[in-house]
Amino acid sequence: MIFNPAEENEYAAACDLLVHRFDRWARENGIDADPFVVEAALEYRHIGTPDGRLGLWDQRHIEEFLLDWVPRSVTVLPDEEPADVPGTLRALLRYLDAVHLADPRGASLPEGLEAVDAAAPRHAEAMADRSRWGTAKFWITIAAEQGVDVRDEHALQDFVGRAQREEVPYDPEVLQAIVERQLRSSGPVRSEPQLPIALPGDDVLREQADRSPVLRQLRGLAEWAGREGRVLTGSGRLRLSDARELVERLDTGDSTDSVRSSADLPRLDLLVEWAKTARLIRVAKGKLYAVAKAEPVLNDPLGLWRRAFDAFRELRGPVRGARGGRYRKSVLSDVYDAYDMYDVILPDVLATLYSLPYPMPWPALRDTVHLAHRSRSLFGVFAADSIGFEQADDDLRTVLGVLESLGAIECHQGMADPVFADLAMSENGIEGWAGIPAEDDDDLETSPGALPGMPAGRAGPLGEALPDDALLDGALLDEEATWRARRLKSELSAGPVELIRLTDLGTDSVRRRLLAEGRDAPLIGELAQAPAAGLLGVLADDYDPESARAELAGWIAVHGARPAALEQLVHSVRTMPFRTRAEAMLDVLVSSLDDGERLLRSLRSDPSLAPTALSLLARREILSPEDLTEPESLLMVAESLLQLCEATGADGMRHVLRQQGREAEEAIRAALASGHPDREGLMNLQALAERVSRERKAHVALVRQRGHRRNGRRGGKRRR
Repeated sequence: MIFNPAEENEYAAACDLLVHRFDRWARENGIDADPFVVEAALEYRHIGTPDGRLGLWDQRHIEEFLLDWVPRSVTVLPDEEPADVPGTLRALLRYLDAVHLADPRGASLPEGLEAVDAAAPRHAEAMADRSRWGTAKFWITIAAEQGVDVRDEHALQDFVGRAQREEVPYDPEVLQAIVERQLRSSGPVRSEPQLPIALPGDDVLREQADRSPVLRQLRGLAEWAGREGRVLTGSGRLRLSDARELVERLDTGDSTDSVRSSADLPRLDLLVEWAKTARLIRVAKGKLYAVAKAEPVLNDPLGLWRRAFDAFRELRGPVRGARGGRYRKSVLSDVYDAYDMYDVILPDVLATLYSLPYPMPWPALRDTVHLAHRSRSLFGVFAADSIGFEQADDDLRTVLGVLESLGAIECHQGMADPVFADLAMSENGIEGWAGIPAEDDDDLETSPGALPGMPAGRAGPLGEALPDDALLDGALLDEEATWRARRLKSELSAGPVELIRLTDLGTDSVRRRLLAEGRDAPLIGELAQAPAAGLLGVLADDYDPESARAELAGWIAVHGARPAALEQLVHSVRTMPFRTRAEAMLDVLVSSLDDGERLLRSLRSDPSLAPTALSLLARREILSPEDLTEPESLLMVAESLLQLCEATGADGMRHVLRQQGREAEEAIRAALASGHPDREGLMNLQALAERVSRERKAHVALVRQRGHRRNGRRGGKRRR
């Protein structure tokens, strides 16, 4: 379950539905739970986390919700009894599991309950710690404590005025702590979903890691330092004789001619700093030692590779100066000072390369980084293409070169995929971003916000970095933008260019980092042991058709005979209580099977699944209205109304009923007579219709009453 932040109405309807059904479930099971806390929990996962998965809860989410989100945003007034937030969260986790909405990639139910129990004792303390509050909660509570009726808008406005005039007593140190806390944390930004990727097992990754030149050099450096240590110079550098020995021993490619210090050997300097950062060697009492505790990692190629990759982003100067061999010396341009190479550009570049179905050409990557920088910097927006970027490009190439030596990326010469040339001039490319119409590209079929050939919504993170206001303020509406776009298309089409892609090792480590940041990064095969409902739910939400077929085939292979596995999957759809979710699950199931249409047709007569199957058959245009029997037509009417009610919520459905009038009443009567298996949904629909009918009658009576008063008569026309 996931909603784009822009889908406010859709999220609100789903949230209301979930809270309503949870509340009913809790009462039926004798559970004391607060629906407001459930709403807060769903809001936290929707807007307070990068991935926005409503049904995915792990230890990190549970702790953050109980110890940060609720203390910061949920206000408990002095005259109110605080809700049992941990208890309600436990109930929510049980409910999500009971109705098959729990994401199988999160913690299991026992693990989630254990995490709540572990964090619960700290929740009350966090709620009482005023420095954890948000500013709105702080002032509302201060107002209530000073006798202000915060539910009275005029009284609250008067309090605000007094606070602005500094007539309200409060603790300035607490407020300062709140402000500083908010400044340190700007809050999460919803990340773009990534395409599912396939990776070999750890044994294969370990073999690949063992072939990395950088790993060989890091190991050799640690072995050379040893437990006895090597004496350093007074300034803490390698002695020149030792440095010359290491250049030869590690084959760094540094030139030792005319050097006066190991500082003049940039590639060796990089390796030394890299090994220090990765905690493979250390400096103590003027000597360089191998870290004894690192010995197990040094003997594990995959563990060492992952540690080296994680340490790479912490390096700054050593990489920038590492121009040994083919890395020529260059000064980092000031262009990227505000748009930091390691904290912003490099992570975005790696995340952009991640899950791309084709290699990224260097010119396209280069221009994308340029454009992203221009959108963030006034200097960049107005800068000519030649100002400063050449040296910055050289720095980026150096960083990519080191990653290539590590084995995180592969670079080769070849023709760029045509989609990149098309993108250069399409409405989603550089020219489109600059507001310049493309020429001779009327036949492009690029979905807004996505690279051609990729599912909608899968644009790279560098695309996320482009704020609309920066691109639409007119600064980029110039001839230079048109020139850049056409130059890029020409460069990509003219001949072979450098193509860049992540290796399996690079993909694995980028994925691990994305997950650590709370972002979604599906892996084909990770759902092999998931419950059937969890599998189909994730496939429906996150997987492209090709990946869904592979994931489903893997799941079926480990769940016994195919007929039995299919029955589990169909049963999970049959028992899903949410109509729209059930149809999405059935849709991805039949789409991912070679004989999916045959399965779908067979469900046409299933007592429980017939409405869902008929709806899907009609949507796929396999059945037309003329093909339906009269009972099937009634089932279709009922299914449509029930799905509409879920999608729009009770308020939206009431609006539809008011607008449609008699037609809606006839549709409701047909639905009630259809024999649809969702009797509870039909009862709720009937209740809504009766409420709208009562409101309509009350409105008519009020109009008649007003007419009677105006005319001085009981209805009728006024006499002339």
